Amino acid sequence: MPEFTCLLYDVRPDGVATITLNRPDVFNAFNASQSYELQDALKQVANDAQVRAVVLTGAGRAFCSGQDLKDASSGEKISFYDTLHQRYNPIIRAMRALPKPIICRLNGVAAGAGCSLALACDAIVASTDASLIEVFINIGLVPDSGSSYFLPRLVGSLKAFELCALGSKVSAEEALRLGLVSQVVAPEQLDEAAYSLASRYASAPTKAIGLIKQMLNKSGASSLDEMLDYEALCQQIAGDSDDYQEGVKAFGEKRKPVFKGK
Repeated sequence: MPEFTCLLYDVRPDGVATITLNRPDVFNAFNASQSYELQDALKQVANDAQVRAVVLTGAGRAFCSGQDLKDASSGEKISFYDTLHQRYNPIIRAMRALPKPIICRLNGVAAGAGCSLALACDAIVASTDASLIEVFINIGLVPDSGSSYFLPRLVGSLKAFELCALGSKVSAEEALRLGLVSQVVAPEQLDEAAYSLASRYASAPTKAIGLIKQMLNKSGASSLDEMLDYEALCQQIAGDSDDYQEGVKAFGEKRKPVFKGK
């Protein structure tokens, strides 16, 4: 397993892996090391058959405050294009391609690329202390790391424009109303809520969940006919799985199925 200095990585016996952004002194802002380590951690969970669900969170009081501006203001001219293609875009692509569910444990602020990171997850369990903000406009930049893709699909184009162009902070309660997060709980209930959901996913038919992610990713840019054909293809793959056989057997035996994710 890779060595991590800016992340914490753990796998529980129930198959839930936890990736924790671990730069709490700067609200888990991204420097180069953290972005590359997160890429490595996502490769690790993708290749580890024991891992069947992932919890992504931040250490301390924040989830992730985006790019570390102190790290970015070293005096050297920044190629935003290269930085995004080398550091951030691979993270978002890996998250959406991961054939396992990712649950965001949103413990505090998610700003800029940190907001994009949260929105790239499959579910977000937020503390009442949490918030999301597309902070890019406050320093004269535009949303990146997938926010321009995720936001309009979640809240519609008008609200997405408002959030991006005004840099408005969205509280956890408003985020729930807008459909940006899955549930909101008190801070002391966050671990229970996040890991309860992750455990449910970890005991589910993982291959089918991976196929669901692929289908929903594809549906946004596909016609009905294309999706009908793709559904048929994915259903055949699911139907050939061991989990399908176990599901049918358990139904016949009137018991709860024990899925293996195969």
